[in-house]
Amino acid sequence: MAPQFKSDLRKLSAGEYGLFRKVAKDEFSPACDRYLKDPSRGWPSKLRVKHVVGTAAIFEMTWSFKGPDGRATFQWVTVASERRVLWRRIGGHEIFKKP
Repeated sequence: MAPQFKSDLRKLSAGEYGLFRKVAKDEFSPACDRYLKDPSRGWPSKLRVKHVVGTAAIFEMTWSFKGPDGRATFQWVTVASERRVLWRRIGGHEIFKKP
C-alpha cells in the first residue's frame, strides 16, 4: 500500500471503506488471480479496470458507481518473485490528478 493510499483511506466514510473492502476481496482479488493466469480473459466489466490516461503502468478500478463515485488506482509489483497489487490512491475522480 502506497503512503498516499493510506492517507486517502482515512478520508473515506465507514460505509465507503466497507464497500471498498468487500469489492476488493469478493470481486477484485479473484479477478486479479484470473488475469494473472490468463491476461487475454480481461477484467470483469463491472470493475471497469483500465490504464490511467497518460501512464504506462498505473491502472484504475471502480469500486462504487453510486454516491460517491469510488475509484482506486493500482500497479503491478513483484515481491519475492510473486506478482502483487500495489494500491496507490483511493477516492473519487480527484485521485487522477496524481494517480
